Amino acid sequence: MSVTTQDVAYIAELAKLRFTDEEMLTMTSELNNILHYVEKLNEVDTDGVLPLSSIHDPVNVLREDVLLPALSSGEVLQNAPDRQDRFFKVPKVIG
Repeated sequence: MSVTTQDVAYIAELAKLRFTDEEMLTMTSELNNILHYVEKLNEVDTDGVLPLSSIHDPVNVLREDVLLPALSSGEVLQNAPDRQDRFFKVPKVIG
């Protein structure tokens, strides 16, 4: 596959870029070099190689859930600056 200057002009238009004629030729050459390199990857023997869905090992790094004793609502409300019955009382924030 080869990229032409018309292809580069079309891509530039889509990306809302402007190139001079010299830059257009440079971009055409660079894109062709990139595509040539990608075509070399097709020559690599990948038989027996499983496709990757991630570069990281699928390991769960989370700790086990451990049930710990919780504070009672009365103990929690003791530290509240303002409360009403068994609830925290906060300033109204919605008009």
